[in-house]
Amino acid sequence: MTELRKRGGGDPDAENISDKDTDGEDRFGLGGEGDRDSKPDTDTPEVQPSVDNTPKCLNKALAGMSSRWKNWWIRGILTLTMISGFFLIIYMGPLPLMLMVLAIQIKCFQEIITIGYRVYHSYELPWFRTLSWYFLLCVNYFFYGETVAENFGNLVQRDEPLQFLVRYHRFISFALYLSGFCMFVLSLVKKHYRLQFYMFAWTHVTLLIVVSQSHLVIQNLFEGLIWFIVPISTVICNDITAYICGFFFGRTPLIKLSPKKTWEGFIGGFFSTVMFGFIFAYLLAQYNYFVCPVEYSESNSFLIDCEPSDLFVLQDYTLPSVLQTVLRWKTVKIYPFQIHSIALSTFASLIGPFGGFFASGFKRAFKIKDFADTIPGHGGIMDRFDCQYLVATFVHVYLTSFIRGPNPSKVLQQLLVLQPEQQLSIFNTLKSHLTETGMIRLQSGAVRL
Repeated sequence: MTELRKRGGGDPDAENISDKDTDGEDRFGLGGEGDRDSKPDTDTPEVQPSVDNTPKCLNKALAGMSSRWKNWWIRGILTLTMISGFFLIIYMGPLPLMLMVLAIQIKCFQEIITIGYRVYHSYELPWFRTLSWYFLLCVNYFFYGETVAENFGNLVQRDEPLQFLVRYHRFISFALYLSGFCMFVLSLVKKHYRLQFYMFAWTHVTLLIVVSQSHLVIQNLFEGLIWFIVPISTVICNDITAYICGFFFGRTPLIKLSPKKTWEGFIGGFFSTVMFGFIFAYLLAQYNYFVCPVEYSESNSFLIDCEPSDLFVLQDYTLPSVLQTVLRWKTVKIYPFQIHSIALSTFASLIGPFGGFFASGFKRAFKIKDFADTIPGHGGIMDRFDCQYLVATFVHVYLTSFIRGPNPSKVLQQLLVLQPEQQLSIFNTLKSHLTETGMIRLQSGAVRL
């Protein structure tokens, strides 16, 4: 143990960590009180600082500006570029969106695992990176296999190998994971037991935070693109407006984990995000392309067409008496989904930022500024999606708790996969139930509605 501490590999859970230049949001060199009061943690391994990869053309164009305004323009230009790319992928359809989610998930996983590897690379832990990527493959096989079984019934029904894989999917997934588990046990080295279990836990927590939550993003997408686009857009809106309000009006620090966060930015981001979500929900709710569930059709393509549910039909709502006096309106006609958008926007602006605070605490623990240097002015992909994953989980829970009921098309897809005898048994049971409830009448061997 003494040898490990000499090499810089102390307990990564140590708390006395200097705040100086460690927060991904503190890009302007302003520190909080914690910078003066905290003591450096000599037991926490150092990680190499990130590299500035800002394009030379931008650096040249912004050369005469102060670092504060230079960062402002770099972040703004890259933000607009990413938003444009996001809406282009939305235009391309559900499949490119799923591939985008998968690519982001893999990159976020790589950034977090790379931090672990850089921290403990001097120990030459056997198979660490190999096993980490193997577990990522196993977990993705499990989650995407569940998605195929649930949402691609037409494809499964026509393909016998797929039927076999779907039928024994969970057993195959468990066998794959068990192989990785055994490989980890066989890789244990006497001198490094503790560190190897640290990294085993590191990998699994990363899988929990990144992979499982990205799977929920895919599940939200199948409920309708609007459940995918609105939450993501509200987080983006909150990031932008909170940054702008804090940049121009910020005076009061919000939390020591992120010294650049201010109450002015937090409050300004909240009101602007709720307003944006309400208006954006109104615009999207008018189009079937956004409100209809995503289904995989028999023509081997995604079908987005339906009769919109009551959530996406304009309804009259009576205003409270106070608002009636101010606005001189008794009723307003809005989509019910707009009311739900207020809940989504509120969570994205009040609770969502805690995902960013969690990431800031993680980065401070390992004395790094950003997860990576993938996006100039922003850091790594994980720096941009730390809040998105938390909000995606909330949307999934919200859907299952308050919105989603049984989906007839999914039930039918599951029935079609069953054996003929099982299908006939379900048919007879359903016919008996409908007869008893008076929904259908039997007359001379025929069924009448």
